[in-house]
Amino acid sequence: MSLELLAAAVILLLAAGYVLYGRFVAGQYNLDPAAETPAVQKNDGVDFVPTRPFYLLGQHFSAIAAAGPIVGPIAACLVFGWGPCLIWIVLGVILIGAVHDFSALVASVRHGAHSVAEITRANISHRAWLVLVAFIWIALVYVIVAFTDVTAETFLGQAEELEGNFAFNKGGAVAAASTMYLLLALLMGWIQKRWNPSMTLMTLVFVPATLGVVWLGTKVSNVLVFDIGAWRLAILAYCFAASLLPLWLLQQSRGYLGGFVLYLALGAGIAGIFFGGFDIRQPAFKSPAGSGFQELLFPFLFVTIACGACSGFHGLVCGGTTSKQIARETDCKPVGFGAMLLEGFVAVIALATIMIVAPSDIAGRGPGKLYGDGIASFLTVFLGKEAFLFAATFGAMAFSTFVFDTLDVATRLGRYLLQELTGSTSRRSALLATAATAGAPLAVLFSGGQGAWRKFWVLFGTSNQLLACFTLMVVTVWLYRTGRRYWFTLLPMLFVLAVTVSALVIQAGAGVSHVRKDGFEFEPAVLNGIVAAGMLALAAMFIYESVRAVIRARNQPMKPPPGASYRLQQVG
Repeated sequence: MSLELLAAAVILLLAAGYVLYGRFVAGQYNLDPAAETPAVQKNDGVDFVPTRPFYLLGQHFSAIAAAGPIVGPIAACLVFGWGPCLIWIVLGVILIGAVHDFSALVASVRHGAHSVAEITRANISHRAWLVLVAFIWIALVYVIVAFTDVTAETFLGQAEELEGNFAFNKGGAVAAASTMYLLLALLMGWIQKRWNPSMTLMTLVFVPATLGVVWLGTKVSNVLVFDIGAWRLAILAYCFAASLLPLWLLQQSRGYLGGFVLYLALGAGIAGIFFGGFDIRQPAFKSPAGSGFQELLFPFLFVTIACGACSGFHGLVCGGTTSKQIARETDCKPVGFGAMLLEGFVAVIALATIMIVAPSDIAGRGPGKLYGDGIASFLTVFLGKEAFLFAATFGAMAFSTFVFDTLDVATRLGRYLLQELTGSTSRRSALLATAATAGAPLAVLFSGGQGAWRKFWVLFGTSNQLLACFTLMVVTVWLYRTGRRYWFTLLPMLFVLAVTVSALVIQAGAGVSHVRKDGFEFEPAVLNGIVAAGMLALAAMFIYESVRAVIRARNQPMKPPPGASYRLQQVG
């Protein structure tokens, strides 16, 4: 089958999933367009702001679409072939990922726009809340570890002599363009706060300027050239600083500009796939090339693809910002269910960028570079080969753009969690919590050496999907307590639980084997084994508390949790 027909089939299946299964899931929640949502009830113009679904979809999509749906499918394709990857992305995103995001968003709206942790405390127990907060922090550390290292690799490169004695360093060009992009976002945020010009004017100025810094990056490609260690330090320093800045100064403006970069990359991928005439050059299925446990199809296909099919991080976004902007309950379907299906298609485009590369041309190119080169190939179909330097820089910068948004959001969330656990809101505690959240990944990365992300990616994917499992578990308990159908969240939860627990057991066992063979040392296999064992213990405690909550619910009538919206009281 050709690449074009595969892509067309995927689009039809995702559209059918949205219309048919999305309608079914929405019907289980009895969404009421006339109900007053928290955004309407508490409209304060700052955190709670009713937002039209078209704009909220873009904001939510740019917040959840990071490196996961790009790196995961490419890494999995290299091990398993594109066939299993494509099947899991399509089925997983419809039956599990979109259901998770949609359910997390509805649950948050029905609970006063509270986070999944607060919903856990209301429906399960205080101990379950403590377990979930600890687990989320560990999962966030691994998000930062994986995304920091894979981004640092895209900033590496060697100068190549081109026509006219022009020395071009693609990694340096991407680093320069990404740095200028962040400075541009800072400038936009400052101008918006100082003078509050119209968004139309800001868009007309700063979106073309974003493309301008891509071009400028190709002209100064030999300025920001450092080794992997320096880039890790620089990126984590950025995480520390950016997560302490006011949201208006960087995060909001960067997210706005990043949305346009995301849409441009998505458009380039669609146009290149359908009109570029590219052939599929990767095998659909691959036999294990070695004896590594990560080559087992079950469970490692699923956790390697990670966010491309299901992501627990999305639940944090749903309960953190998006639920505070839902103007009508019925908007939860296009925003929650729809955005996850769009992310699934981002994963398919990422998969296409590796499918068109011959196996002999892959050596020495990581997922970030493969994706960037693939987007560049799609763009040059229309821009011409003479624009390859610009296109290649844009493709790789698009990748880093997605990552930066996730990195400082993850660091900020980690700070919030540690401050919530300690009960301190002082500036000093904020600095210490941020330093801990950004410092822990630094220690992990320097234990892994070159290409550290490959050694930690599977555990990142496992922790991320186990977090999704916990969110589905909380929603299932809530639905059970309120007398609603719950099988559509229970079955995906059980599948993800089987996948993630299996992956954790294998990784913990690998750590034990390494210690028995070589003794204890601070290296990735041992570290992953320790963290995997800790996650298994937290999972056991969370399951225990959830079962207890279900047993209690059999004998106690449902009581609306503190802060719950009136809709919760009507359910059932």
